[in-house]
Amino acid sequence: MNKYVNIDLQMTENITLDPVDLRILDQLQRDASLSNQDLAAAVHTSAATCLRRVKRLVDAGVIERRVAILSPQRLGAALTAFAEVSLDRQGAEHLDAFEARAVAQPEVQQCYRVSPGPDLMLVLVVPDMAAYHALVQRLFTQDANVRNVKTYFSVHRAKFETRVPLPPPAR
Repeated sequence: MNKYVNIDLQMTENITLDPVDLRILDQLQRDASLSNQDLAAAVHTSAATCLRRVKRLVDAGVIERRVAILSPQRLGAALTAFAEVSLDRQGAEHLDAFEARAVAQPEVQQCYRVSPGPDLMLVLVVPDMAAYHALVQRLFTQDANVRNVKTYFSVHRAKFETRVPLPPPAR
């Protein structure tokens, strides 16, 4: 029985994740604020081994970054919107140019190129409709290549999760 998972990472080397790596990743997704000693205890390994493995996972790009997840509502950003954006010209340079402008906006929380349908999907978080309107003016109205924008506004969030499902150890 093989207890290792081979992950082929694009733009990096091939990395093999064993059960200890998977436990580390699971724990860090639950709480990235754990000290190295607490993390090591939670995954049943030594602190030195844990530190070495976390560094390896960071260097390989498996762990992109560790962040605090804030409550937008408690900070006055109470409006979440999902925008479908269609461009007139879909050449790589046009997609790249719009994407660069979109990700530069702090209100744009997530940006995805999608297919089929619109060219991009954006997740936006703003304090109110006036802020949304200002973003629309900056990002969509002033761009001659934006053909259509269809926005959906969240009225209730039933789930918000940042955890990525981890592969089970291979057998």
